[in-house]
Amino acid sequence: MARFPTSERFVRWSADHARGIDIGIAVLVTLISSVVAVENGPLAIPITLGMTVPLAWRRSKPELSGMTVAAFAVLHVIFIGNALLGSAIAVPISLYALAAYGARWSSLTGLGLALLGAIAAAIRYFRYQDIALSALLFQCAAVMVFVLAVWAFGDLRRVRTKQLEGLTERAHLLELERAQEAEIATISERSRIAREMHDIVAHSLTVVIAQADGGRYSAAQDPQAAVQALETIAATGRQALTDMRALLSVLREDSPRDFAVIPGVGDIDTLLGELTRSGLDVDVTVTGEPRELSAGAGLTAYRIMQESLTNVLKHAGPGAHAAVEMTWTETELVLGITDDGRGGSAALVESSPGGQGLIGMAERARLHGGTVTAGPRPGGGYSVRGVLPYRTD
Repeated sequence: MARFPTSERFVRWSADHARGIDIGIAVLVTLISSVVAVENGPLAIPITLGMTVPLAWRRSKPELSGMTVAAFAVLHVIFIGNALLGSAIAVPISLYALAAYGARWSSLTGLGLALLGAIAAAIRYFRYQDIALSALLFQCAAVMVFVLAVWAFGDLRRVRTKQLEGLTERAHLLELERAQEAEIATISERSRIAREMHDIVAHSLTVVIAQADGGRYSAAQDPQAAVQALETIAATGRQALTDMRALLSVLREDSPRDFAVIPGVGDIDTLLGELTRSGLDVDVTVTGEPRELSAGAGLTAYRIMQESLTNVLKHAGPGAHAAVEMTWTETELVLGITDDGRGGSAALVESSPGGQGLIGMAERARLHGGTVTAGPRPGGGYSVRGVLPYRTD
């Protein structure tokens, strides 16, 4: 692991131990300043303590600390004669803390007070010396430059702190965004698997049940029909098992899904034959020349046909007739599935739990730029219409 630079490690360490460092600095400055203050009269000790002790909370409460230091610094200038106490070092330390950790208004206010204090201190402690006016002005300018430099370093620290906070917040937001994207992708994948599962299981079980009922009724009078029903059940079960294995393979990292087993438009004839053998009366009309569809759009066409006809077989009632129209236009494939039964409306209007049925068909079509509409027919029955555009390269 790459190591941080020494300065960066120190900044991190000081941020983690800010309270202890501030108290340590305050104690050290107080002890040193008190030794010098003893020789400068009775007021020197309380003024010294008033300027140095507030350094202990210069980062936790920079405004309060700065105001306290400023107030006792004014008392220092007024009451401590011509001697400059060691506690004066608390003024630049407090100014730096205001610029680095305080609010913007307190930083600028502290700078203004410090500049005024620099002028007052220079006049107070240097005007008694035997120096020319120009030298006194130079002393004032030097102290003011020192104050500005201290404030500038503190302001740079504030800017750096804000930048680090902004980067940290941005990293946190990016982490949340990645987590949300992963969750959305997971939900989308689960919905897709649920739709596939619904199509495979519902269709296969419908065919199996229909064949089992037909074989049971015809077993005594027509044993050969019962044998054919059992063969259809076996073939349907094997196909459902194959589709289920292909579907569940997406859940295994070491077994990518085999897309070769995904049905398409070319498998609709097989689907129609299977449903016809299950007892559904279907008329098929194909208009136009077949065109190339993308793999996803072909699967969607197959699932629309499968879902619609399976619902007819399940809900339209005995003797129901279904009509299938496949129209290949210049730009899109139009699928029409109608029936004259009585039970299909409720089954398609109220989709099954999890968003399958009509909602699942509409979602599939919308993913490939198409649409699915459905509704009851006047006089009975149900109608489903799907429109899927061709592949556009």
